[in-house]
Amino acid sequence: MAERPDYYKILGVGKNATDEEIKKAYRKLARKYHPDRNPGDKPAEERFKQVSQANDVLSDPDKRKEYDRGGVFANFGPGGGFDPSAFTGGFSGGGFGDILSNLFGGGGGAGASGSGRARAGAGQRPAQARGADLETEVSLTFDQAVHGTQLPLSVPTSKPCPTCHGSGARPGTSPKVCPVCNGRGVEAQNEGIFSISQPCSNCKGSGTVIEHPCPTCEGTGAQRSVRRLRVNIPAGVRDGSRIKLAGKGDPGVRGVPPGDLYVITRVSDSPIFKRSGDNLEVEVPLTIPEAIRGAVIEVPTLSGSKRLRVPPGTKHGTVQRLRGEGPSRLGGKGKGDLRYRFVIDVPASLSTEQDAAVDQLSRVMNGNPRTKLFPDGDATAKAAEH
Repeated sequence: MAERPDYYKILGVGKNATDEEIKKAYRKLARKYHPDRNPGDKPAEERFKQVSQANDVLSDPDKRKEYDRGGVFANFGPGGGFDPSAFTGGFSGGGFGDILSNLFGGGGGAGASGSGRARAGAGQRPAQARGADLETEVSLTFDQAVHGTQLPLSVPTSKPCPTCHGSGARPGTSPKVCPVCNGRGVEAQNEGIFSISQPCSNCKGSGTVIEHPCPTCEGTGAQRSVRRLRVNIPAGVRDGSRIKLAGKGDPGVRGVPPGDLYVITRVSDSPIFKRSGDNLEVEVPLTIPEAIRGAVIEVPTLSGSKRLRVPPGTKHGTVQRLRGEGPSRLGGKGKGDLRYRFVIDVPASLSTEQDAAVDQLSRVMNGNPRTKLFPDGDATAKAAEH
């Protein structure tokens, strides 16, 4: 029997990895090794199968628990190939069918989960694969991110071949039903007590064969191109936000449903406002007299400016808040706050006139604020003892 696969090692995560860490690792590897991005690359195809199976087990709480207890769901034979004869159990119900569906009949592109995938049972074609999901980045100013904007976007992708209109067959001909699998896209292979469905060796799972390939696309049904579109950036995005444009990814080949496009936002810093979760923070300098006596000062907002009252005796680091006047929260859940953190501006050097004023202030101010640090005597006495 082949060696039990280490699904954690396959995904590059630790055994204590969270569901989110497993999900992120799978998406990254699935995008890298997806067959649509590596046409004809057998090692990448096998690696993609390994990654898909590892995700199928570790993303399911019950399967993961059984796997951690030593259950073996399936294995990979020499060279990374799928070895169905190594299956020894570790599930109940239709779990094995789900695993095979995810491996060979899965309908999702990179990043798709096991849910929503059709099983490849007898007389049933496996669900067609979606086109690959795509990612691109856009650069935004701070103001564009806060208020929202619309930007032009150019995305390398593919489009249906103009000669065969995506069928992959030479004009005047059409794909034929595969004579080996009768259009089901799968072949049954007996492995001991199991009958395992695998992609048809003749049509590679498509259910059809092209006897006369299109001369333009050589039977793929697609041509590489650049898609130009405009994307609406909602108000409140942050650096690293992901915007999903459903159906705007790679259409794949032979007219399969398109994947999705994910737009990653890269937001430049503001010289004034600093992000703090859903809120923005502004550092507001105060002069010593303003901190002592209080003042009414002008502060910036996202839509202009407002006046704030600084209470007398304001300490360094005091925060005032304007509720609901910060950036929009994604998902239409209101707005964050604006927080103003007061910092007392202490000059590094003094003019002669300022020095005299500080001396005068020192003489008229009451007491030494550090005496409370010495319960048995004032600070001056403590200093004199040393």
